[in-house]
This record gives sequence, C-alpha cells and structure tokens, in this order.
Amino acid sequence: MASTSPEHDGARPRGGRLPRRERRAQLLESALEVFVQHGYHSAAMDDIAERAGVSKPVLYQHFPGKLDLYLALLDSSCDAIIENCRQALESTHDNKQRVAAAITAFYDYVGSDSGAFRLVFESDLTNEPAVRQHVDRVTTECAAQIAEVIRDDTGLPDPAARLLAVSLVGMAQVSARFWLSEAGGLDRDQATALVAGLAWRGIRGYPLTD
Repeated sequence: MASTSPEHDGARPRGGRLPRRERRAQLLESALEVFVQHGYHSAAMDDIAERAGVSKPVLYQHFPGKLDLYLALLDSSCDAIIENCRQALESTHDNKQRVAAAITAFYDYVGSDSGAFRLVFESDLTNEPAVRQHVDRVTTECAAQIAEVIRDDTGLPDPAARLLAVSLVGMAQVSARFWLSEAGGLDRDQATALVAGLAWRGIRGYPLTD
C-alpha cells in the first residue's frame, strides 16, 4: 500500500503554536475543505484535525463539536454573500447596473474556488434547525436589501417589493449553481449577462417613471 503524506493527502504539516485567532482561521479553512469535499455527514473531526495538522484536542479547544464548527463556517459564508450583495447594490445608482451587479455577486460567490457556496445552497444538513436558519438568512437579508431598492424606485407596497426581491435572489442563486454544474460552454461573463438581461427586462416594467 502506498504511503500518504501531507503533500499527497492535503494535510498541513504540524507546526508550532499559533495565536488563537490565527489557529481558529486555520481550522476553519481546513474544515471548509473537508466539508466541501465530503459533506457534513461524511466528514469527521479526525479528518479535519489531520487536514489542519493539529491534534483532535487542539481542534476541540476551539470547537466543542462538529456542528459548532459547521455553523461557524456557515455563518462566515452567509455573511460573505450578504455583504457581496450589499456592496453590489451600493456600487451604482443606475438600476440596470444594480441588477447586473447583484446577479454577478451570486455568480462570483458560487464560482469561487473555495466551494463555500455548497455549505449555504447545497447543505446536507438542512433538517437541522440552526443550519436552516442560517441558510434562510441569506435569502431573507439579500431580498430585504433588494426590496428596499425596488420599493423606493417603484412605490410598490412592501409585500410586493419583497416578493419581487425574493424572486430575483432565487433566479440568481439557482441559475448560478446550474451554470457551474451543467451550463458548459458559457463563461461567467456570458452567463451573468444573460441572466441579468432577463432580470432587468422583467423588473424595469415596474418603475414609476421612464
């Protein structure tokens, strides 16, 4: 049987002591790699500790259990996409460009090499209430940001603005995941342009004025 080594199995070499914050960041990075590769149920704390190059006691010093570690990662991943959406909406006052920027934010997130989107949009632990709450927060908070823009620009009542905003968020994240897995032949710019065009042709029919 061939021997394994850090160079072959992705494990990081064991090193000296790190400041607590740096160690936590290292553990989260390693955990992300394992969870993305194996999913929550198949990932083991042993795998994560080995990938990080630490002992299990060190891992448990920072995270009491696998669910705590997963939720910490999920929280960070959710914060990232919500912040990306906020920045996209604030990047311009032109609503056509806002739509394109918001769509692009989801495509950039889904297309990231880290694969972190799988924790948010393709989690195998959505029956866990705490995980479901985190995942729903992405749709809720991104849609709330978009709904505010829609309401201010169109004068639509809150329920209508929220429904349109949730529809745009759903279009962005579902199409981005499809593009990544199945829409071969389209690069990211082509894909975002197509979906942003579809979204804009729909939403532009609502403004108060031309």
